[in-house]
Amino acid sequence: MKQSDCLKVNGQGHLTIGGCDTVELAKEYGTPLYVLDESGVRAACRSYRDSIDRFYGGRGRVCYASKAFCCKEICRIMDSEQMGLDVVSEGELYTALAAGFPAERICFHGNNKTDHELCYALREGVGLIIVDNEYELMRLDRFADELGKKVSIAFRIKPGVDAHTHDFVRTGQIDSKFGVALETGEAMEIVKKALTLQNVVLKGVHCHIGSQIFELEPFELAAQRMIEFMAQVREETGYTIEELDLGGGFGICYTEKDAALRYDSYMEKVSVVVKETCERLSFPQPFMMLEPGRSIVGSSGITLYTVGSIKEIPNIRTYVAVDGGMTDNPRYALYQSEYEAVVANKADQPKTMKVTLAGKCCESGDLLGENMPIQQVESGDLVAVLSTGAYNYSMASNYNRLCRPAVVMVKDHASRVIVKRETMEDLVSNDL
Repeated sequence: MKQSDCLKVNGQGHLTIGGCDTVELAKEYGTPLYVLDESGVRAACRSYRDSIDRFYGGRGRVCYASKAFCCKEICRIMDSEQMGLDVVSEGELYTALAAGFPAERICFHGNNKTDHELCYALREGVGLIIVDNEYELMRLDRFADELGKKVSIAFRIKPGVDAHTHDFVRTGQIDSKFGVALETGEAMEIVKKALTLQNVVLKGVHCHIGSQIFELEPFELAAQRMIEFMAQVREETGYTIEELDLGGGFGICYTEKDAALRYDSYMEKVSVVVKETCERLSFPQPFMMLEPGRSIVGSSGITLYTVGSIKEIPNIRTYVAVDGGMTDNPRYALYQSEYEAVVANKADQPKTMKVTLAGKCCESGDLLGENMPIQQVESGDLVAVLSTGAYNYSMASNYNRLCRPAVVMVKDHASRVIVKRETMEDLVSNDL
């Protein structure tokens, strides 16, 4: 279990997280149950912030990508850690503001922001709006004029970098629904358009090349191309763009075969490219921004399930069914994402079985993994699926009218609920 330092095995052979026995957590809060280690989340925030200080002289900001996992308590933790916040919808923005997160440290992303979302962001004083396309730019300028606002913007740029990851989470190449392309001249055209407008202030450019990336070279190439573009803008317009946002996408360890980058190593190597490219082009080093999400919360989270039926199909596979599934973690169904599982009440025992971990939904594709090594498992056992802190709760659904699980935060042997378990009353609360 190399995913997180927060995971241990106690004297009873039980898996612990943040000093809390997972068996006791399941008894107290029920299953399925998301559990998140607060110390691990805070340590990840500080690692990124310290790297900004070390490699960019403190001229930068780390913005947590709240799409990975968004709730009021996470927003409060990010505020206390002096992080920025990246939101992509009215709901994420509303959650952040409801938690008291400072609007000026919020970046608002999205490829198709509605009129209502843009006006809401303007009225609340969001610090930076990352503009995706010309249609958005012109509407934003008009709304800002109507509201008597000057709005700071950055443009989302497709740098033409192909990150070797799943097609569904690859975003830096020209064939992407996000942003404007460098290769076609589209990016330069929209920058020049923005410089003619009265109500927007062009602060920066942004790129995001994909998710769950383990290689360093795509990040280095993206940084180089973005600074070269910023220098080209200065040459053609005389305007100096001051901020560069390199997005996120840093991979984490889901299984033993994953080789995740050390984030401080990434920061150091990319900072060298940034500095060398700026020196070569005589361009002032920009204020640097990053938007990690998965690498902040992913490894610090687990999901606990109770095992129900077990079906052995001779010479084919063994199905181990749990009381959750694709409704609380759709990533295997979407991307065939691999996870490590542990029988939490037998965590000290060797993994002697390989199983297909199945959910309870009325779908053949409702699986959490196939051919998964696991301890000898029986009905009634507690299974922990590791590294589920990102894109599990945030992607959860009520398919088959199942209730979303609770989220429990643990720290120093203590636990507390940060998101309540949904009830049957919640399920029908909007029905008429």
